[in-house]
Amino acid sequence: MSQHSGSEAEADKATGPKTERGRRTLRKLLDAAGEEFGARGYHETAISNITGRAGVGLGTFYVYFKSKEEVFRALVADMGARTRHALSESTKGAQDRLEAERLGIQAYLDFVRTHQALYRVVMEAQFVAPEAYRDYYRTFAAAYRQQLAHAADRGEISPGQDDEVRVWALMGASSFLGIRYGVWDVETDSATIAAAASDLMINGLAPRPKKNGDAS
Repeated sequence: MSQHSGSEAEADKATGPKTERGRRTLRKLLDAAGEEFGARGYHETAISNITGRAGVGLGTFYVYFKSKEEVFRALVADMGARTRHALSESTKGAQDRLEAERLGIQAYLDFVRTHQALYRVVMEAQFVAPEAYRDYYRTFAAAYRQQLAHAADRGEISPGQDDEVRVWALMGASSFLGIRYGVWDVETDSATIAAAASDLMINGLAPRPKKNGDAS
């Protein structure tokens, strides 16, 4: 799973704070919100918890956000953009789409392991901010679908019977791999996990012809 986010980063700069100081303050607030929501959950987190962790005053918070729900929605979008950027960077050197899938899975696991709040925030979003939750995955899906279509045009992968189904199936696999090996188990080598998962994606479950010398 890999994404491109250059245009999104440009859009953020166009609509976000206009000064470097403002962008740094916004980053502090979002990072603090991620830590607080990840540790306490949405309902137990107060705005004062976020501003305290960020080291800014309560008034500064309201310069950027109108409410706790608004910063939560912004955090979900921010986490999606940062995840997509990390995956995009990890697959820049891929020789083809199949290698990009393997590198993307590994990068996703490594990203989740270093951003443990990600899963709690995103999963809680389905109840707190359902539209932000849907947009998080829809944005992934739109870029992913385009990438697979281009790869199919280049002959790197086979055309799908239904590109939308294929994209969501692959995203579902990555999501649960992130839970199992990004949250529950952070010790197993991520490259080994990515190799096994990409083997399934590439070769499927169908029996493979036995090679000479294989046990019968």
